[in-house]
Amino acid sequence: MLIPISNTPRDYSWGSTDLIARLQGRTPTGRPEAEIWYGDHPGSPSQVLGAGGGTLDTALADAGEAPLPYLLKLLAAGSSLSIQAHPTRAQAREGFAREEAAGVPRDAADRLYRDDNHKPEIIVALSDEFHALVGVRDLATTRRLLAALGDGPALSHLDGLLAGADPESAVRRALEWALTEATAADVAELTADLERATDPAFADEIASLRIAARDFPGDRGLFVALLMNLVVLHRGEALFAPAGVLHAYQSGLGVELMAASDNVLRGGLTPKHVDVPELLRVLDPSVGPAPLVAPQPLADGVAEFAPPVDDFALTRVELGGTPVTLDLRGAAIALATGGEVTVDDGDERVVLAPGSAVYVGGGARSIVLSGVGEAFVAQPGRDAVEA
Repeated sequence: MLIPISNTPRDYSWGSTDLIARLQGRTPTGRPEAEIWYGDHPGSPSQVLGAGGGTLDTALADAGEAPLPYLLKLLAAGSSLSIQAHPTRAQAREGFAREEAAGVPRDAADRLYRDDNHKPEIIVALSDEFHALVGVRDLATTRRLLAALGDGPALSHLDGLLAGADPESAVRRALEWALTEATAADVAELTADLERATDPAFADEIASLRIAARDFPGDRGLFVALLMNLVVLHRGEALFAPAGVLHAYQSGLGVELMAASDNVLRGGLTPKHVDVPELLRVLDPSVGPAPLVAPQPLADGVAEFAPPVDDFALTRVELGGTPVTLDLRGAAIALATGGEVTVDDGDERVVLAPGSAVYVGGGARSIVLSGVGEAFVAQPGRDAVEA
C-alpha cells in the first residue's frame, strides 16, 4: 500500500527563508520555513494526496494500520533552535502522568510532557554544511576557551565551577549557575568578551557564540552554549541526540528522524519556558565528543544510519539509473531529496520529486527505488524486529 503525502512548512521563527524552497524547486515565500513533518503525529499530520484526501493519521486508522513509532522531517535552520534535551521513556511516562494529574493543559506554554514517549533523534545533513551544538565538551578544552575569552568575574566564576574533580558534578553546577544565578551583567560580560576574542584555536566556536549572542541578546543560555561541542556536518554526515544530551541545531538543511514525541526540556537561547530543575533531572551530564553516527553500507549507493534505538532507522539511497531493492522491517516513509525517484511496492508505483514523500504500508516486505536522484527511507529500527 502506497499513500503519497505532503505537508505545509512550519513557520517557526528560526526557520530558513529559502533552503526548503530551493530543495523543492520553488520560489521562496520570504517567510521562515523551519520544518516539514512527514508522518501521523497529531501535532501536524501529513496530508494525503489524491483520492480521498484527509490526513495520514486518519487514513492509517481507517486502513487498520498501526500508528508510526517515528516522525520524519525536513529541517531548515536559519538561526539557532533552543538548547534542549529530551527524556528517557521512563522519565517521559512519569512526567506525563504527573502533569496530567496536576491538570496542566497539554497546550500550556509551561507544559513539559505532552506525551509519554522518549524523543531520541538523528539528523543527516543535506546542505554542504550543517552547524549544531551537541553534547558537553570535555572540560579541559572548555577551560582553555574560557582563558582565551578573558578573566572577568563571570568567566572566572564559571572556570572555578568546572575545576572540580568530578566532571559530571561540575557540569551540573555550571548549568545550574548559568540558568538560575547568572546575571544580565554576566551575560553582557561574556558577550563583550566574545566580540573582542581573537584566539585562532577557537575561531569557529567564538564565531558561533557571537551569532548566538546577537540572535538572543541577554539570554543566559549563552553560557550553556559555551559548554557545548560545536559540530559542522558536511553533506551526508549525521549526528545522534539520545535522551538527556543537550543539543541545538544552528544552521543548515537536513533530514531529521525521531521517535514520535513532542517532549522538550529547554536550556536557553529561547523566549520559551525553561524549567531548570526538570532539565537537570533528565540531563545526561557526560562530557566528551559529539555523538556522530557513521553510515553502514548496505549496497552500492545505499547506506543505513542506525542509532541504538528501536523506534527508527534511516536509509539513504543514491540512485544513478540502476534500481535498488530495499528490504523493510515495517511501515516506512520514503522522502525524495534530489532528482526524480520512483517507489514501487510490487502493486503500485509513485514518482517523487524533491520534498515529496510516500507512506509504505500494508505489510510490504520490500520496495524498489529507481530513477536518478536521492531518497531517504525511514522505518523501524533493527532492535524493534529483534525484540
